[in-house]
Amino acid sequence: MSLSNEQVLRVASLARIELTAGEAGDTLAKLNGILGLIEQMQAIDTSGVAPMSHPQELSQRLREDAVTEPDRRDDYQKTAPAVENGLYLVPKVIE
Repeated sequence: MSLSNEQVLRVASLARIELTAGEAGDTLAKLNGILGLIEQMQAIDTSGVAPMSHPQELSQRLREDAVTEPDRRDDYQKTAPAVENGLYLVPKVIE
């Protein structure tokens, strides 16, 4: 798939980007290059390749979750103007 100069100018107009004729030509060449690269990548058979979260075999070092602070919710809610069932009540702002 390749774009035309008119399509580039139309997209620039929709995006409210002002392009001169020279800039539109440069942009056209860059966009067509990107679209060509995408077509090349889509032509590759990846049916036997498993999805990866990272291109290298890395593993996260994980730590055990440990509670380090006491539960002070009740202390914090004592100063709140309105609380119900452990939730802060606020005025309705959207009708």
